[in-house]
Amino acid sequence: MTTEFNIKKIDDYRWEIPKSEGMKVPGRLYTNERMLKVAERDRTPLQVKNVAYLPGIIKYSLAMPDMHWGYGFPIGGVAATDPDEGGIISPGGIGYDINCGVRLVRTNLEQKDIKPKLRQLLSALFNIIPCGVGSTSKLKLSTSELRKVLKDGAKWAIARGYGEEEDLERCEDYGTMEGADPEKVSKTAYKRGSDQLGTLGSGNHFLEIDIVEEVFDETVANVFGLFKGQVVVIIHSGSRGLGYQVCDDYLAIMRRAVDKYHISLPDRQLSCAPLTSPEGKDYFAAMAGAANYAWTNRQIMMHWTREAFQKILNLSPKELGMKLVYDVCHNIGKFERHKLNGKEKTVFVHRKGATRAFPAGHPHVPEIYRKVGQPVLIPGDMGTNSYVLVGSERAMQETWGSTCHGAGRVLSRTAAKKAARGRSIERELEKKGIIVMAKGKGTINEEMPDAYKDVDEVVNVVEKAGLSRKVVKMTPLGVIKG
Repeated sequence: MTTEFNIKKIDDYRWEIPKSEGMKVPGRLYTNERMLKVAERDRTPLQVKNVAYLPGIIKYSLAMPDMHWGYGFPIGGVAATDPDEGGIISPGGIGYDINCGVRLVRTNLEQKDIKPKLRQLLSALFNIIPCGVGSTSKLKLSTSELRKVLKDGAKWAIARGYGEEEDLERCEDYGTMEGADPEKVSKTAYKRGSDQLGTLGSGNHFLEIDIVEEVFDETVANVFGLFKGQVVVIIHSGSRGLGYQVCDDYLAIMRRAVDKYHISLPDRQLSCAPLTSPEGKDYFAAMAGAANYAWTNRQIMMHWTREAFQKILNLSPKELGMKLVYDVCHNIGKFERHKLNGKEKTVFVHRKGATRAFPAGHPHVPEIYRKVGQPVLIPGDMGTNSYVLVGSERAMQETWGSTCHGAGRVLSRTAAKKAARGRSIERELEKKGIIVMAKGKGTINEEMPDAYKDVDEVVNVVEKAGLSRKVVKMTPLGVIKG
């Protein structure tokens, strides 16, 4: 063991860090033996342990199988706090890219329908959707208009013709988080967000054209509108510079709040404030605004994607059948109702690099999916599979209705670039039948498939642990990277 404490095996997919002095709760890691060793190498279990010190934390400090080292919290970390017992809110438990999330779009098409025009289609998408570091949009918003975005979320986009009313039903929280207060967002954040709506960004963000390769649960797949051989689109992006600035602004405030409220922490990156404090309330209101910006961002990109498909393939909207399956966020904090000691209670759930996975019958699952459960979208990266899962009751019992969010990095961006030296990742992917377009070679190298865990293995863990269930597997045909 490279960590300075013992990790006890509960079963093949659950491991526990026993509660020790200073920890309010034990740590719980969902992983297998091989991936646990990978996590130990970057000392992720230490961050799981550190989170267990937070005031008001309940049940466990949790980590999903895609866990890796993050800012304060591990990426793949989940923690709930009790507002009535001094529970806190921590920007490090939500992340810099607030409401970074994934949107899956179905079509009526099969591979044969797009193969002759795949490169042309990718080029059109690459030209219409700005990507890369600091990329800007053709949309330039005034401060007053941006305030409306922060308040209304995806509803703002729909009202202005960017999509259909039915898209909202297929978004987590219907694309709008309640409690947003545009006044709690700084002028610097407004400036950064004024020209980035409808942009992909950089790093692990992408737009991907995939094929549904395998169907594991035909009944649920039918409800989601998915079938074998179908062309689908995955959009992975977040709140861009605005969300990053909100996190940065409030981390500075939280560092002072830790002293003000006499909060003892093992790591200053976990800086936080009580949920009931002015600092805690202000951060939540600003974070909700950034989350609404992210939903608007993905909504606009989806609308432009629909337009590109219609134009290049010369199809009517009805022929194309391009409809949103679902949009999930995986960097978010939410007040939710959960059972605690047999009674239902409002708790605050931090999900950082983790996805909500509510089961059939849950009132927060849209009515169209309520009989089967919430769609859970797990993207791979460039050369790897992606999955649609469905939420489970066991996740509600064990992880506050949460599961993994992707593959999870095993190489830092610097290490990935080093590993890619002398190779053409682009050519390697093309040999596999995957076309990649990006602003620069550096991004492709940083995001090479070798930089990530095996997404099949990650998904296998959450399924075996009962946190979510496989519905379909998808493989990429073409990818746009920032």
